[in-house]
Amino acid sequence: MDEEAGISENESDDQVQRKSYYKNVLLLAYQSCGVVYGDLSISPLYVFSSAFSGRLHLYERGTFALYSLLCRHASLNLLPDEQDADEELSTYYGDGHSSETVGGSPLKRFLDKHKRWRTGLLLAVLFGACMVIGDGVLTPAISVLSSISGLHVRAKDLPDGTVLVIACLVLVGLFTLQHCGTHRVAFMFAPIIIVWLLSIAAIGLYNIIRWNPRIWHALSPVYMFDFFRETGKDGWISLGGVLLCVTGAEAMFADVGHFTSSSIRLAFSCVIYPCLVLQYMGQAAFLSKHFSDIPKSFYDSIPEPIFWPIFTVATLAAIVASQAVISATFSIIMQCHALGYFPRVKIIHTSSWIYGQVYIPEINWILMMLCLATTIGFHDTTLIGNAYGIACITVMFVTTCLMALVIVFVWRKSFIFAVIFLLFFGLIEALYLSSSITKVAQGGWAPLVLSVIFVGIMYVWHYGMQHKYLFELQNKVSMKWILTLGPNLGIVRVPGMGLIYTELASGVPPIFSHFVTNLPAFHQILVFICVKYVSVPYVSPEERYLIGRIGPKAYRMYRCIVRYGYKDVHRDEENNFENQLVMSIAEFIRMEVEETQTGSSSEGPWAVHPSGRTCTTMVMSETEDGDLTNTECSSKSVTTSGFHQQLGIGWRVRFELSEAAMTINPEVKEELRELVEAKEAGLTYIMGHAYIKAMKSSSFIKKLAIDIVFSFLRKNCRRPAVALNIPHMSLIEVGMIYYV
Repeated sequence: MDEEAGISENESDDQVQRKSYYKNVLLLAYQSCGVVYGDLSISPLYVFSSAFSGRLHLYERGTFALYSLLCRHASLNLLPDEQDADEELSTYYGDGHSSETVGGSPLKRFLDKHKRWRTGLLLAVLFGACMVIGDGVLTPAISVLSSISGLHVRAKDLPDGTVLVIACLVLVGLFTLQHCGTHRVAFMFAPIIIVWLLSIAAIGLYNIIRWNPRIWHALSPVYMFDFFRETGKDGWISLGGVLLCVTGAEAMFADVGHFTSSSIRLAFSCVIYPCLVLQYMGQAAFLSKHFSDIPKSFYDSIPEPIFWPIFTVATLAAIVASQAVISATFSIIMQCHALGYFPRVKIIHTSSWIYGQVYIPEINWILMMLCLATTIGFHDTTLIGNAYGIACITVMFVTTCLMALVIVFVWRKSFIFAVIFLLFFGLIEALYLSSSITKVAQGGWAPLVLSVIFVGIMYVWHYGMQHKYLFELQNKVSMKWILTLGPNLGIVRVPGMGLIYTELASGVPPIFSHFVTNLPAFHQILVFICVKYVSVPYVSPEERYLIGRIGPKAYRMYRCIVRYGYKDVHRDEENNFENQLVMSIAEFIRMEVEETQTGSSSEGPWAVHPSGRTCTTMVMSETEDGDLTNTECSSKSVTTSGFHQQLGIGWRVRFELSEAAMTINPEVKEELRELVEAKEAGLTYIMGHAYIKAMKSSSFIKKLAIDIVFSFLRKNCRRPAVALNIPHMSLIEVGMIYYV
C-alpha cells in the first residue's frame, strides 16, 4: 500500500509539473502575441502599397547569439587569450552539441592564419546587429504612420501635417511605456494584437467571399512564375516590397530570450499564420476588382460600418508592432554589452522569472529621437518601407551566412552540407537583397547610415578594450617580483579583505604594483577578482566561481574568476556575492588539502578549481544583531556586518567553521580562521582607473580612435564600479595611464 501510495504521489507530482509547464507555455504564447508578433501582424497595412509602388502599378537567435557560438567552438574571438578558465565549463549549453573547439578543419586553419578575415567576420556581425537597431528605429515609424494615414480615407479634408503630428505623439507615448518592462507591456498589448488578428482575418474572409472566391488558386507556385515572366525587371524590383510581409521575423530570434521557443511556435501556428494568410488573400481579392486602390488598399477594403473601429484597433496594433523590435534591440545590445562590443549602459531586468526581459533607458530615448527624426524627415511610408526592407533582409542574410558557419564549427556537419544550405537560402535572400539595394536612393540609405555609425561606435569600443587588455597582459606583474616582497609583500598587512578587480584571468595586473608602491599598507587577505562574461547564454551557479591561489600559502592571495553568460542576471544584492566568495575560497582551501594528500594535483600554485558546491568546512547562517554575544565572536564563530552583508533590518550573516573543519590540518584551520576574521574586519574594493592613450608613434587613425572616440565613450558610459554595484564608500580607485 505504501509503495502504491508513493507511486500515486509521484504521478500526482508529475501531473502538477506538466500542468504548470503547459500553463506557462500558454501564458507566454499569449504574451508573445503582443511582443514578438506585433511587427509581423501589422504588415498588411503597407505590403501591397510598397510592392506596387514602382511601374507595376500599371500592371532572425540573433546574429550575436550565433557569433558567440562560433567564438566558443571555433575560437574566432579577436582577443589573443580566450582565458583557459572557460574550458572548465560543462560541455552542454542547451543546444545539444559539445563545446569542444574544432581543431583540424581547413576552414578553421584558414581563419586562424588570416586575422583580417576574422576581423571582417566581426564587422559583418556588428553590421547585422546594427541593422536590428535600425529596425528599432524604422518599425515604429512605418507602423504608426501607416495606421494613422488611414484618416485620409474618411477624413480627406484634414489640414496638412495633422497625420504627422498625431504619429509623433503616439511614438512618444510608446517609448515612454517601455520602462514598465516587457512583462507588463505584453499583458497590455497582447489583447490588442489578438483582436487585430481576428479582425483582419474576418475582413479577409469577407473580401474573399465578396470579390473573388477563386483567389485561393493563387497559392499555387505556378502563378509566381507567371508573374515574373510577365513583369520581368519590374517584378524583380517589387520583391523589395513583398519582403515587408515577413518583416519582424528577423527580430524574432532576438525576442526568444524574452519568451520560450515552445510558446513562440504555438502562437505562430495556431493564431498568427492563419490570420495573416486570410488577410493577404482577402486584400488580393479586393485588388483584383479595384486595382486603382493600391495605395490605400487595406483601408479601402474595410466595409463602411466597421471602418472606425478597425482604424482604432489598427492604430493600437501599430503601437504594439513596434514593441517586438524595440524588445529585440534591447536584447541584442545587452548581448553586445556582455561580450564587450558595446559601451557600458544601464541594463534593467524587468522580470524576475524571464531573465531575457530587459530595459535600457539610454537606448530607449536614443531610439525615440531617431524614430521621430525618421518620421518627420521622410513622412512617407513608401520611403520608410524602402529603408525598412533593406534593414530586414540584411539581418536575414547575415544570419544565414553565420548559420552556415555554425553548421561546420558547432554542428560538425560536412562542409558540403553547409554550402548547400548557404546556396539554397542565401540565393533566395540575395535575390530580395538585390531588389532592395536598387531603392537605396529612395530612402534605403537611412539604415545604412545608422548601421555605419553604430558599427563605428561598437568597433572602436571593442578596439580600445582589446588594446587595454593587451596592455595589462603584456605588463602584468611577474611572480618573481611578488616573491621578492616576502610574505608581508614588503608592507604592513592590515586587517580586512581586499578585492582587486581585474580583467586578467591569469597573472597579477599592473595596478597591483602601482598600488603597493603608493600605499604603505595592504589587507591581510587579497583576492584578485575577474568578472568575465563568456560566450554562452548561461553559466550554472555550480560553475559560477573559479578559485585559485597566487603565490605561497603564507601570502594569503587568491584568485576568483566569476563567470556569467551573456544572458545571465548579475545582481549582487540577491546573489550575495561577497558571502558566496568567502564560502568558495573556504571550499577551495579544503579541496587543495585533499588533492595534496592524494597527490592528484599537479597544477601548482596557479591551480584553478570549480566552486559553488556545498561547502563542508564552513557554514553560513542568519542571526539578529541582538542575538550575538562576545563569546560567540570567537575564532570559531565570526559574524559579518556592513553594507553588502545586510540581509534585512536587524539581520546579519554569521560564518562558522563546521565540525569537519575542526579535524583538519591546524595550518589549514588557521588559514580558514584568518579568512573569516578578514571578512569580519571589512571589505575594500580596489579597481584600476585607466586612462588610455595612443602612443606618439601611432598613426593618425589610431590616435583619432583611441584619444578622441574611445576616450569620449569611456567618459560618457557607466563606470565599472557602478555596473558591478560596488559601494562607493568602500571603493579605492588606482589611476594609471596606458599607452597602447
